[in-house]
Amino acid sequence: MPTPSAVSPDTVLDAVASAVRAAVTAAAIGTVSTASRAATLAEDFGSARRGLRLPPPRTSVPVPDALAGAVPDALAGALADTLAGDLLDTRPDALADPPPGLVGVGIGTAGAVDAASGTIVSATDTFRGWVGTDLVAGVRARLGDIAVEVRNDVDAHALGEAWRGAAASASTFLMVAAGTGIGGAVVVDGRLRTGAHHVAGEMGHVPAPGADGLRCPCGRTGHLEALAAGPAIHRGYLARGGSPEASDTRAVFDRARQGDRAALDAIDAAASGLARGVAGIVTTLDPELVVVGGGLAEAGPLWWRPFEDTLRAELIDVLAGIPVVPAAAGQSAAIIGAAGAVYDAQPAPEPHLHLVEEA
Repeated sequence: MPTPSAVSPDTVLDAVASAVRAAVTAAAIGTVSTASRAATLAEDFGSARRGLRLPPPRTSVPVPDALAGAVPDALAGALADTLAGDLLDTRPDALADPPPGLVGVGIGTAGAVDAASGTIVSATDTFRGWVGTDLVAGVRARLGDIAVEVRNDVDAHALGEAWRGAAASASTFLMVAAGTGIGGAVVVDGRLRTGAHHVAGEMGHVPAPGADGLRCPCGRTGHLEALAAGPAIHRGYLARGGSPEASDTRAVFDRARQGDRAALDAIDAAASGLARGVAGIVTTLDPELVVVGGGLAEAGPLWWRPFEDTLRAELIDVLAGIPVVPAAAGQSAAIIGAAGAVYDAQPAPEPHLHLVEEA
């Protein structure tokens, strides 16, 4: 697929495309999804949403360092490719008007998002120039006057898990994302809660014991992300005298599987540190369950065992048995959630009138 020019590999945002006829088409920054009317508007909106099948293939679109303008450009180009075959004319310059049959675009992105305006209100150093970006205006300028819904990527993941994943039967749950960063989302009574400043659930920036002096990507020190995220495990391994030949977190896990004590201790410290932070939020929120996703959660018992054991040890008795489950909607969970936000924003269908003639 064509990519924007002047790509900076160190600041790539994975743009994931899902181009499935008669299902959902998606292209993403972190995650961006688009919904095809043919896939969703069946007998009525509600039944179509419940019956939607989502088997998306994935495509990555690199995005340059100058994020604000490049992301909508990359999205428009991705849509031109992913919708090819469904549209008669898919040249980028032909997308000034909404493509036929396109309901809207759902975006799940890193950073705190004002969902009402579609604007990034806060972001870490990882995404320079992202704060203040109006994604709704940027996408509409390139794709026409269509519905655009923007959510934080972990919020979108939570929506995906609520719709098609591990939290499908829960009305109140905590979503934890543990990978390159640490994030979270809060769903209460079936509704995503983002708070007065759009940062509810951002547990990565909670002050954490053991993180003193460790720099967080937000620029401050002492936050949970600086202690518990994937890069922190690598740093912790090296600080414990681990081999410099271990070039990244994946290598640390490989060494832990071989019994490397420094690797095992670094993983345990990160997993346990995150668990203590999650325990505080669980005690405050009292959810039905905790859903944990991200690369660290997928690393197996080396990470999961100290995380869950510490979490349960820190919780009071009435909470100690709370279900703690791995995310189940897969790598496309945030795509599914972003698409769901588009569907949920659509006008309610006209009610069907059933007239019964009485004898």
